[in-house]
Amino acid sequence: MLYVNGKWVEEGQVAVHPEDRGYNFGDGIYEVVRIYKGRMYQWDGHLTRLFRSAKEIKMELPWSAEELTDLANQLIAKNNITEKDDATLYLQVSRGTAPRVHDIPSGIQPVIMGFVRRKDRPVAEMKKGLTAQLVEDIRWLRCDIKTLNLLGAVLVKQYAKDAGAQESILHRNGVITECSASNLFVVKNGELYTHQADNLILHGITRQVVIDLARSNGITVHEEAFDIAFLKQADEVFLTSTTAEIMPIISVDGVAVGNGQPGPVALTLQDLFEQHINASVLV
Repeated sequence: MLYVNGKWVEEGQVAVHPEDRGYNFGDGIYEVVRIYKGRMYQWDGHLTRLFRSAKEIKMELPWSAEELTDLANQLIAKNNITEKDDATLYLQVSRGTAPRVHDIPSGIQPVIMGFVRRKDRPVAEMKKGLTAQLVEDIRWLRCDIKTLNLLGAVLVKQYAKDAGAQESILHRNGVITECSASNLFVVKNGELYTHQADNLILHGITRQVVIDLARSNGITVHEEAFDIAFLKQADEVFLTSTTAEIMPIISVDGVAVGNGQPGPVALTLQDLFEQHINASVLV
């Protein structure tokens, strides 16, 4: 079951108004929430970011946090997600429907849509790791807002795929930012480095969990920009995201990272992250 602007509908019954601004302009926001064992993980963080994204694009959400939480729980229930299931929940809010003009019409009402998909954890991939390609970061300058404007992310992911890699590592004039749909960390001498949470990267929910877990377990974390040369000298590289969790990157531009295998810091953080998941869903 899908939820679309106040109605519960089946697959194939959804209609998008031709002048919906999400459809015309990508004028909207979204969140993807992980569900482990039938329970939402880090929901409060995702909800806070949704409201922040709305504020940053001058959209006032007409729903309270409690109403959105109730909607999320209904989506889980109506899609028969049980304590045995891992899944993802997708919520999207477009600015609404109005005659097609570039400025923001007054009195427009946001349109909300949501669905749930069963999705297993990428355990095999996390043990093996991914290959990556360096790609120029062609996205806009407000990557901290989780908007529907994802064409830049689509293209940089495709550039990497066309080059024979599984993921892109983005850089602006040689300074590493993040990946196509995830945050990036490198390890040097046992310490973590990741771009600071400014307008050039998404303020990732999993990114923050990893930073907190690392620091609470004695791993130094540097939130500061670094360049391509530093990346290529790294002992380990990994990405983080809601669906990929902590995913090692074993080569960049065809050159092995370290020994070409997931490194000890990434593996340690994977274990700590799994413990955090279990503690969260069992409370």
